[in-house]
Amino acid sequence: MLATLTRVKSARWLSPDILLGHMLRQEVRGRNELSPLGLGSCLQVWRRKVAGGVRDVSTSCTLCAKGRGNPNKTEKLSEKKLTRHFVDHRRVKLVAGSGGKGVCSFHSEPRKEWGGPDGGNGGDGGSIIIKADRFVKSLAQIVPIYRAEHGQSGGNKNCYGRNGSSTYISVPLGTVVKEQGQIVVDLSEHGQEYLAVYGGVGGKGNRFFLSNENRAPMTATPGMEGQERVLQLELRTMAHAGLVGFPNAGKSSLLRAISNARPAVAAYPFTTLNPHVGIVKYRDHEQVAVADIPGIIRGAHLNRGLGISFLRHIERCRFLLFVLDLSAPEPWIQLEHLRYELDQYERGLSQRPQAIIANKMDLPEAQEKLETLKSLVTQRVIPVSALTGQNTEELILHLRQLYDGYLQGESSEEGKATKW
Repeated sequence: MLATLTRVKSARWLSPDILLGHMLRQEVRGRNELSPLGLGSCLQVWRRKVAGGVRDVSTSCTLCAKGRGNPNKTEKLSEKKLTRHFVDHRRVKLVAGSGGKGVCSFHSEPRKEWGGPDGGNGGDGGSIIIKADRFVKSLAQIVPIYRAEHGQSGGNKNCYGRNGSSTYISVPLGTVVKEQGQIVVDLSEHGQEYLAVYGGVGGKGNRFFLSNENRAPMTATPGMEGQERVLQLELRTMAHAGLVGFPNAGKSSLLRAISNARPAVAAYPFTTLNPHVGIVKYRDHEQVAVADIPGIIRGAHLNRGLGISFLRHIERCRFLLFVLDLSAPEPWIQLEHLRYELDQYERGLSQRPQAIIANKMDLPEAQEKLETLKSLVTQRVIPVSALTGQNTEELILHLRQLYDGYLQGESSEEGKATKW
């Protein structure tokens, strides 16, 4: 029997009866209770044990066993994976830590009858701080509830409780913190911090109440509760210029042509669902950030589709680039609709420094529509073709002119211009 088992290479080739018989023989021999039993007798013993509700053997083996990992354990996502699930708004509840309670105790020592009070104070509760981090690209890692650490209670021998450690929440640059619809703080610089909720103050021990009038105080106070708030976090893409246009106007293709960004490009509407930021580099090492805003539809200011989610990212753009599709029957109508949607969302938004880009000049009917467009508008119109790269140099030079004008305007107002 043992020779047969030796010749078998893998346990999964054994039949259950042969494997169980062999294991029962080994078990009974170990107990020195084996009389010459046949395979059938061993199986009968095993069946009696199973029928009686007791099973002393196991047919499981490491080769055939399944993984015993914790199915409830969630995998920790990296920042690269989190950026695939772009989130630009969150509602969070912040609960600061409570202070530790004070202790009422008296010193006890041999041959020292009147030791006096020695109860220590409790530690302060931890606070919650929101911090801007340039390495974070999305609000996807924000959880709904944050609770800071509580302060520890005091002890005897005048021992103070440990303070609760502060909790830091890392958010991307350009995050706006709101409370009940009102802007509380704008985190636009790397390392900028905002103390959202304060931790509770620790309680006082009876040592704190010692005085000439009261030499044996019995009073100790509990710690205060931590502050609690509900805040809204909104991410607004920080860029100098924003590409604004209807779906399938060629904004993503244009951003690929003038910058190092590589957004997805396809022949269907709403290919871009999340904003993409590309950097246009110049010879003097100046950099201009251009944001590809997802396509805007009519009625976006009424939150049709994902209108408000898209329009939110245009607020931070210092100048606008209206991208018009020359394959449309009347591209100048698109310009009117785009300006109307911007003004309805925020008054004066469409009046920022801007340029009109007539895209898809590689089409046969584009030249005739370009002449009509120039006769109807007063702003500068830059004809380009994102597909062939035609006239993209003029767009890059004009983009630098808008950027230099923005820097001069900020310096004249003694403000701080946003550098990339």
